[in-house]
Amino acid sequence: MGRRKRKGSAVGRILAWIVLLAVLAAAVAAWYDFERFARTPLAIGPQRQTFDVERGSSLRGIVAQLRARGLTHAPSLYWRVLAERMRVADRLHAGEYALDPGLTPGRLLDLMAEGRVLQHDFTIVDGWTFQQLRDALSKIVTLRHEGAALDDAEVMRRIGVAGEMPEGRFLPETYAYVKGDSDLDILKRSHEAMARTLADLWPKRARDLPLASPYEALILASIVEKETGRAEERSKIAGVFVRRLEKHMLLQTDPSVIYGMGQAYAGNIRRSDLTTDTPYNTYLHAGLPPTPIALPGRPAIQAALHPAPGRALYFVARGDGRHVFASSLAEHNRNVACYQLKRCHD
Repeated sequence: MGRRKRKGSAVGRILAWIVLLAVLAAAVAAWYDFERFARTPLAIGPQRQTFDVERGSSLRGIVAQLRARGLTHAPSLYWRVLAERMRVADRLHAGEYALDPGLTPGRLLDLMAEGRVLQHDFTIVDGWTFQQLRDALSKIVTLRHEGAALDDAEVMRRIGVAGEMPEGRFLPETYAYVKGDSDLDILKRSHEAMARTLADLWPKRARDLPLASPYEALILASIVEKETGRAEERSKIAGVFVRRLEKHMLLQTDPSVIYGMGQAYAGNIRRSDLTTDTPYNTYLHAGLPPTPIALPGRPAIQAALHPAPGRALYFVARGDGRHVFASSLAEHNRNVACYQLKRCHD
């Protein structure tokens, strides 16, 4: 009887060991599978993808999104264990993330814990009008379009400068933003950047300029911006307009006339347009136009505040992007005949 008990106990112990070893083997296999999951890149493919984490999303919800897109096939438990091990399970930020080829689950959790959301760039081009700026913003699908249905006056009120005319007030440069930012966010930042630029440059201006305020400098800079895109000519063209202002001559700048024509401008300026009265017709009205005619960049503002010295009062386009300058009307007329009418005489 005693022998049977001892034999039964031995069999039980052997079975228990077998079960324990099987459990341990399963645990080891699961651990190796988990470690393989942690270091294996997500199924992103050869091209970058983006991934949106909505505000308030749980880790379970994030994993469900990843699984729905075929980016991972790992069980949610693996993601939970990895997040707990990394101590980030409760620190995942909402936003848009870049999924680059080779990105591992651990690196993705790192990005979400650090809130390293994908940044986009929006460039305001030197010489755009405010309407062109608004049109460009309306085409950016990653922005919220809070200002799209607002008129210009309401846009300015929303960004904190009620009553201010918008033209020229936004600094052309590249602005970084994240998905979910609004068009008004970019407008506010670019307006503040222009205000800082004027505050920096105006006190350093050349002496005795015929400009009464930073706003007048902005108006002149916008004309310079539209007259030339060549860096070496900006200060020379600014010098022409400064001298004309000092001599109380009409500025006679076509870009201002075109701006005043608005939608009526069809690509060519006619002689009749030069005699059509608008506040921006500098062939009829002395002095600067009432507002800027475009968004001038910092180099154009610098040129307006530091015009090149000289005697030139006229310039005409050569047809290759450059201009020819003249100090007398007779010389200017010869240049016009040569470069615009193609009647050059040796």
